[in-house]
Amino acid sequence: MSASFWNGKRVLITGDSGFKGAWLSYILNSYGSNVQGVSSSEFNQNTNLYSSLNLNKITNTIDCDIRNADEIKKIFSSFNPEIVFHLAAQPLVRYSYKDPLLTYETNVIGTLIILEAIKVSKSVQAAVMVTTDKCYENNEWDWGYRENDPLGGHDPYSSSKACAELLIRSYQHSFFNESKSHPGISSVRAGNVIGGGDFSDDRLIPDLFRAIQHNSKIFLRNPLATRPWQHVFEPLSGYMEVAERLFECGSSENDCWNFGPNNRDIRTVNEIVELFSSSWGIKNISEIDPSSQPHEAKSLSLDISKAQFKLGWFPKWDLENAIEKTVNWYKGYLNNDDLRSLSSLQIEDFFKN
Repeated sequence: MSASFWNGKRVLITGDSGFKGAWLSYILNSYGSNVQGVSSSEFNQNTNLYSSLNLNKITNTIDCDIRNADEIKKIFSSFNPEIVFHLAAQPLVRYSYKDPLLTYETNVIGTLIILEAIKVSKSVQAAVMVTTDKCYENNEWDWGYRENDPLGGHDPYSSSKACAELLIRSYQHSFFNESKSHPGISSVRAGNVIGGGDFSDDRLIPDLFRAIQHNSKIFLRNPLATRPWQHVFEPLSGYMEVAERLFECGSSENDCWNFGPNNRDIRTVNEIVELFSSSWGIKNISEIDPSSQPHEAKSLSLDISKAQFKLGWFPKWDLENAIEKTVNWYKGYLNNDDLRSLSSLQIEDFFKN
């Protein structure tokens, strides 16, 4: 990844006020990009991170639902982005059971509307469409899923992301399939990301932080479930690498990519709780939730060989280091530290090489 590449680039980020989007906006701004954000205030859950980094002064966020095709086209034609990162989504598995219609509308129709805006844009050179590791048909295998494995999904969220992947693939073949005169477009899939500033509902690290903050217990639904945990900077660095490649090579580099940790960092929920608690300096914070829960995959991991061999992308921080950085950020938040400086130091530490 080249820091100089991003200087002066016009970058549009949907979901810029979300966890990944906020960090991506801050990183790109530090590299000199001109960032335009698009987020819906109705669904945003990460206003604390957004405000802590003063992102309103960086991204000039437009409050817009990505299902609003007319407004999305106006934003594209006004800003004339060169690079698009599409992250806006309904991102929660359990919420997808409560409102499957909203989940499919946002994750499928919303993606379609962004693709249509890219298709008619005269400025876009590269687009990175963010989905999830849960887009695969999960057979509870012991090995990681590869990019060419079957798509699927038991719950509405996973299914909606598999649908979005099929939609992206269709547009790659139907509309973005010629030379560099067409924008390059790729989908990217990552596992469970952690890092400072995630305040979303129904996620392990934010729930742990809230339990510590309020001196309460966290109730674990599936303590033995395994996930490919990684710091949020890991996939974001991969997304940026893909965008650079697409910008330089156009649609000849259309593809899909997995970004995840090394195998040793595919851990159980219990292990994450223990590592986080130990790093914070507390004990006995969790209990098992005995209530009936909607279906969630018990085992999930990604094969990242393609990104390693073709992009030269490798994970940088092991899980212990990622959790330490995450704990330090949340402690800074509780202590009213200068979070912009703390965040900038963490970015510099990760991206320095």
